[in-house]
Amino acid sequence: MRISSPLLRSGPIVAIAAALPVALAAGPAAGGPGISVSTTGSTVSVTTTACAQLNGSWGTASLVTGGQGNFAQGRQVALSGSASGQSAAWSGITPGTYTVIVMCSNNSTAGTQTVIVSAAPSPSPSRPASPAPSASPGGVLGGLGGTVQDYGTVTLVAGGVLVGSGVIAAAWFLRRRSKPSRF
Repeated sequence: MRISSPLLRSGPIVAIAAALPVALAAGPAAGGPGISVSTTGSTVSVTTTACAQLNGSWGTASLVTGGQGNFAQGRQVALSGSASGQSAAWSGITPGTYTVIVMCSNNSTAGTQTVIVSAAPSPSPSRPASPAPSASPGGVLGGLGGTVQDYGTVTLVAGGVLVGSGVIAAAWFLRRRSKPSRF
């Protein structure tokens, strides 16, 4: 009699399903044979290995905005590189959705890929530097915030009793020492 466990069979599938979103988010988006598009801030770049050099040119890449329809209407940049890989980049791109199209020098399309350029995160407002800790008169604490310490009545009375007791004890001790000793 054969007993199979569906949990054991589904284990690899669950592992692959869990790893898939991580793998997709980690790498640049790929579209077509050998085209890879990535964004860094306001720069969009594309790399490919699909083009061959023809008459000294590898081809052209075009960045087409959502409102533009074809390769000729986009921002075109010549591919540069070598036989092992060619690339192109556009900088200063405003946030939005774009399509990158790579045309090799033999007029074949290496690939097309849609890319989203997100807005750069706004810098957080700078906080003023904290003052250096210092000893301040008048009950003001130095350091973070420089707050005023307000002592309660019980604390002040207890402190006064301790100081008064210390003064009386010191006077009694000094008076006793100043008397000549009798044998």
